[in-house]
Amino acid sequence: MQDEKKMNSVPHNLVLEDRRMLTVSGVSDVDSFDEETVVVFTDLGELTVRGTNLHINRLSVEVGELTVEGNISALIYSDETPKNGGFFSKVFR
Repeated sequence: MQDEKKMNSVPHNLVLEDRRMLTVSGVSDVDSFDEETVVVFTDLGELTVRGTNLHINRLSVEVGELTVEGNISALIYSDETPKNGGFFSKVFR
């Protein structure tokens, strides 16, 4: 059943350029963000981006793409799945 979910989901990719520009595909929701931490939900788990001066340049939940710019110091995965939706699902109810 999990293989079936992966086949129907958007491909999940990370592209990090010079530790300053991160492009993520396969994003289902954004949980929280500030200048030091961006937390997003993907089909493969929760992704936390840590750094300084972080800014979300582009977000399209419909397409599943996110672009973050700043001084990126860490990309951390967790196997948590969204429970009640993230920040944007609460805003756009």
